[in-house]
Amino acid sequence: MENTKDLTEHTSRAERKRRDSFGMFDGYDSCSEDTSSSSSSDESEEEVAPLPSSLPIIKNNGQVYTYPDGKSGMATCEMCGMVGVRDAFYSKTKRFCSVSCSRSYSSNSKKASILARLQGKPPTKKAKVLQKQPLVAKLAAYAQYQATLQNQAKTKAAVPVEGFSWGNYINSNSFTAAPVTCFKHAPMGTCWGDISEGVRVEVPNTDCSLPTKVFWIAGIVKLAGYNALLRYEGFENDSSLDFWCNVCGSDIHPVGWCATSGKPLVPPRTIQHKYTNWKAFLVKRLTGAKTLPPDFSQKVSESMQYPFKTSMRVEVVDKTHLCRTRVAVVESVIGGRLRLLYEESEDKTDDFWCHMYSPLIHHIGWSRSIGHRFKRSDITKKQDGHFDAPPHLFMKVKEVDAAGEWFKEGMKLEAIDPLNLSAICVATIRKVLADGYLMIGIDGSEAADGSDWFCYHATSPSIFPVGFCEINMIELTPPRGYTKLPFKWFDYLRETDSIAAPVKLFNKEVPNHGFHVGMKLEAVDLMEPRLVCVATVTRIIHRLLRIHFDGWEDEYDQWVDCESPDLYPVGWCQLTGYQLQPPAPQSSRDSQSSSSKQKKKAKSQQYKGHKKMTSLQLKEELLDGEEYSFLQGASDQESNGSASYYIKQEP
Repeated sequence: MENTKDLTEHTSRAERKRRDSFGMFDGYDSCSEDTSSSSSSDESEEEVAPLPSSLPIIKNNGQVYTYPDGKSGMATCEMCGMVGVRDAFYSKTKRFCSVSCSRSYSSNSKKASILARLQGKPPTKKAKVLQKQPLVAKLAAYAQYQATLQNQAKTKAAVPVEGFSWGNYINSNSFTAAPVTCFKHAPMGTCWGDISEGVRVEVPNTDCSLPTKVFWIAGIVKLAGYNALLRYEGFENDSSLDFWCNVCGSDIHPVGWCATSGKPLVPPRTIQHKYTNWKAFLVKRLTGAKTLPPDFSQKVSESMQYPFKTSMRVEVVDKTHLCRTRVAVVESVIGGRLRLLYEESEDKTDDFWCHMYSPLIHHIGWSRSIGHRFKRSDITKKQDGHFDAPPHLFMKVKEVDAAGEWFKEGMKLEAIDPLNLSAICVATIRKVLADGYLMIGIDGSEAADGSDWFCYHATSPSIFPVGFCEINMIELTPPRGYTKLPFKWFDYLRETDSIAAPVKLFNKEVPNHGFHVGMKLEAVDLMEPRLVCVATVTRIIHRLLRIHFDGWEDEYDQWVDCESPDLYPVGWCQLTGYQLQPPAPQSSRDSQSSSSKQKKKAKSQQYKGHKKMTSLQLKEELLDGEEYSFLQGASDQESNGSASYYIKQEP
């Protein structure tokens, strides 16, 4: 993270420059034992190797840029000391080489390293210098990234941060959580039923002095994902002993379980005096009340059985070269999330985290079948115990008909940048593969050899037709170096002699997902995909959700599909045993609030005055005469509906 002061002094986050290989896929390796992410920059005891005297040095707000040959700019990471190509550096100000260094520096300046606490590390006194030798101007971003990887040591698992409670967080702020039914891929997501406020359950009675474990009946006062605020029967409006409990936990049972299991029902000590005939009281209170299904615990257990097993082999995206896949082996399965070790990883640290339904993993042989680039392994035969995952375990994509009008190389579109998930960018179809898959590149940021192209399916909810951002008031990131601003698609298509991909080829389905702005959930930080964090839905555009990580600046928000397997209900981490990363401390949130408001206000003003005219231009000029119109900007509150993004008008 950057300091709040930095955020207000620079332009909006849509102008952040794209890192070739430092974003979505470097997460797990970014926190190594050798690299102190919580060290103070002004206490560093190691020095960066001096720059050659032949390079002119320009200082600007504390940043040092060098310009060899008067062309490409160089920069020095203020956190770790790495010297490299400035355009490959992270953030708007180009002060850091990676997201980890950016976050660590911000934490250090506040004397409270959030990232270090997430890793269970105490603050240290010096910053490790990852790369002391300056890189030449023409060195590619991937070479710099690979050099960084070679200096990283064993990765450390996330360590719990003490003190965070979903219940307290929701109660003290009157938050609302997304219901379990919004997450079809999560346990009980498709069989949650009508569990709601008022449902009665049998739970342990903690207000009792008996030496044995006894139970009592409680009612659900409030639901937050899997978590329920419970109140013992007999307390009526008294909330003094209310408590939070995970509905899918082992200590919650349907009414009647104690009778069939021979467990005693004992009223809480605080209210024992209220009634002399507790049996009659319960009969009266429970008549007509709802409880959990008798097979609820069995359904929970069945929904937490995962078909992927350790030692299974899969093809997964190469996190250092997005244009290709590699073979990886399932090392562990937690809540349906897979830790994959690349097959050639010798020290078992070259890993990648994703959900078993992620579009980034495939069966062995998938790359060859569709014509996708693939990194062949030096391992000539499978290691003992390893076996190929059956193809039927992987998420199926919709079948498409590419026989008629279809996507073609060179067509323009808008796409979520997988290396900068807060941005939707101007993009180009670079290659059409089999079975509806497309290789896409971000305009103005592509490597010459196409090594940063990425694969999206034609039905992917992460690609959009030309004009989608304009119509829905989303800030579109123009090509890097494009100076004719504000960006207009009509002019850009004419200048590049390009055509827009036909609107009718895109996925227009909008499920009735149930999300609303302000809902809380647990979400994977796809920049560091081993982390699952406390998050909030801050914007909804049809099926597209803007996910904000509580306590972090808006710059780290991510655009995610409503059916993404990287979103989970409140309480998922507790249920599955995964580590939840809590929000930043309140002091950090307060210091960011004023700058965030200023940024949002500035952005909203950019769309006034030219939106309607541009929409008409798109309709008349870009769609080849077909009568298509965009569904005008659904507001952030319009979260549901079967309507499409675009509606074909009847003649």
